[in-house]
Amino acid sequence: MADDPSRPQRVEKLAGHVVRAPFGTGSRSARDAVYLDTPRGRFVLRRKDGPTYGDDALDAWVGKRVVCDGFLLSHTLIADDIRSEEA
Repeated sequence: MADDPSRPQRVEKLAGHVVRAPFGTGSRSARDAVYLDTPRGRFVLRRKDGPTYGDDALDAWVGKRVVCDGFLLSHTLIADDIRSEEA
């Protein structure tokens, strides 16, 4: 059976660069979002216990390379753990 993007997919040690970029341009939900750019694609980055929008805790990671564990759901990575790639 092919992967179903509507179902959460567990990922571990997903590495990438954290960036801030526009999300939902042209829609009512247009805003800047924090993304994780990876070889697998670009994913909106959220913390498991953080707010859906405007999570100030993610600002500390912008511009850095990180490794994340969590769940991919469509275009979003819901991270259980975010750590520096060097860790």
